[in-house]
Amino acid sequence: MIDDARIVLNEKQKLIGLILLVFFFACSIYHGKNFFIVLNLCISIFYLVTILYKFFLVLIGFTQKNDIVITHSEIKNIPDESLPVYTILLPVFKETKIVPQLITAISQMDYPQDKLDVKLLVEESDSTMQEALKKIKLPSFFDVIIVPDSLPRTKPKACNVGLSKAKGEYLVIYDAEDIPDADQLKKSIIAFRKLNDESIVCLQAKLNYYNPRQNLLTRWFTSEYSMWFDLYLPGLDGLNAPIPLGGTSNHFKTSALKTIGGWDPYNVAEDCDLGIRLFREGYRTRVLDSTTWEEANSKLKNWLRQRSRWVKGYIQTWCVHMRRPGYLLKRMGLINFLSFQLTVAGLFITLLFNPVYWIITGIWFITAEGKFMSGFLTPTADLITWVLLISNGIFVILNVMGCLRRSYRYLIPETLISPLYWVLISIGAWKGFFQLFTKPHFWEKTEHGFFISHVSVSSQNQQLP
Repeated sequence: MIDDARIVLNEKQKLIGLILLVFFFACSIYHGKNFFIVLNLCISIFYLVTILYKFFLVLIGFTQKNDIVITHSEIKNIPDESLPVYTILLPVFKETKIVPQLITAISQMDYPQDKLDVKLLVEESDSTMQEALKKIKLPSFFDVIIVPDSLPRTKPKACNVGLSKAKGEYLVIYDAEDIPDADQLKKSIIAFRKLNDESIVCLQAKLNYYNPRQNLLTRWFTSEYSMWFDLYLPGLDGLNAPIPLGGTSNHFKTSALKTIGGWDPYNVAEDCDLGIRLFREGYRTRVLDSTTWEEANSKLKNWLRQRSRWVKGYIQTWCVHMRRPGYLLKRMGLINFLSFQLTVAGLFITLLFNPVYWIITGIWFITAEGKFMSGFLTPTADLITWVLLISNGIFVILNVMGCLRRSYRYLIPETLISPLYWVLISIGAWKGFFQLFTKPHFWEKTEHGFFISHVSVSSQNQQLP
């Protein structure tokens, strides 16, 4: 792979970064207050534009139906003999508690089993998982693949091993705790055939949680996911903009996935990177109206590990694709290039600056409208305060809209205090940012199995919770 996250910044990027640091330092010395005013003005404008763009995308998703809907009659009328072989990749690592649920979920999918090519991807170092699988009678269409123990020890590296052995014309990846809609594979095949577009090589199914009522954290997490997958990604779909994929339920044309080199094994948000890389190479992703149910993290430390990995991966993705900004601009076009800046860079920049803005706003109120900062940030402290208040208001509105789209009205009371959740997300973002310098490729394992779903897969529907 030409562009990967093996290194965070290449030599050219390091040089540009050093020049900017020297420039900023010189400006702060010689221009003092004026420099900080201009800098904060630029950051505030970018921050606000990012939030407003997200609101615009969610509004498109809320008012338009851009995702691909497949009817029950279409599913019923597709003959089994016309269905192709479908590869399912299941990367599992230390998932002994939840893997029986996964095996049941996949076994009950509405697809001819003689046309399923299921790859259980088990790390060579994970002896516990290997022993557990020996005690389970796996269906005949399951194939256990041992992933060689080598660096980096990441999910995308395991997926690439599975891709190299894939037999299916189409391929999907599911995580260990996933319970996909039973008819999702058939919906994918019908959608690809209806679209009949060679450039569309990926369908992103929607993700949601089967344990939203477990505690406050899962309620916040569910409202966020409902907004992201039911409104935000369909909004990007409606604009024909680059779509950062979710980490699971991506349905690919296998040949196209192999053509672009599969996943970046060094990127800890390989899904985001792959979505951008597909678009850069002239391919398209569409959103499929089918849900895969997952376990929302209910433990704060576990949730922070997951969130820090996601944000670290978004930073890696931005750094990798911005190594050749001119090439990226040429391949994407100006509008989509700007969308990439707002959806990828905008995500981690807003999260990293949130605590800074909270502190400035707090000082602003505590010290009688900023007298303490009169020589430092005035008049931009006023702007920062209003940007933060407006952004928090939008953040609440977006998550409420997600709840309404999913008919999760019982989550709205907790959603009204979701700015507290935004604070938690920013803590995770800073954790991921610091790890870029210490452990850039470290895959912080998300533990599953704190809540096991007992719902029959065959009865899945979008009102599950």
